[in-house]
Amino acid sequence: MKRILFALIALVLSLSALGQNGKADQIVGTYLYGSGEDAYKVKVVKLADGTYEGRPCWLASSYYADGKVRTDVKNPKKELRSTPLDKIVLFSGLQYDAKKQQWSGTKIYDPNRGISAKMTARFEKPGILIIRGTLMGFSESVTWIKQD
Repeated sequence: MKRILFALIALVLSLSALGQNGKADQIVGTYLYGSGEDAYKVKVVKLADGTYEGRPCWLASSYYADGKVRTDVKNPKKELRSTPLDKIVLFSGLQYDAKKQQWSGTKIYDPNRGISAKMTARFEKPGILIIRGTLMGFSESVTWIKQD
């Protein structure tokens, strides 16, 4: 009897954990942000440690008017200013908080301004991800649209 009870408890706990991982993994995919020449796509992947990372995977405008590759010219780290914009990491170490039903625990980098801000992400509705950056008490939210 104790074995059956233990097996049932283990089954319930494992199914619960699978459900939480499933919700957390909803963020994995490709997202579109912006329009026109400022549009870009971000690919969010799950890392081996269970956290999430986002990198640009497409830019509407990968080159400056003079034909040179667009680089991370506003990066506060001088050694990274020559990095092509499609090779930078926007965020890494993002974690899912099941209680709040959102992702947080890291900073997001804004290459247009050269700043990093505390990041939270949540789905407003299926396929619509709200990214919120907060720095020194000021916040800004943007909408990413899931493409896959």
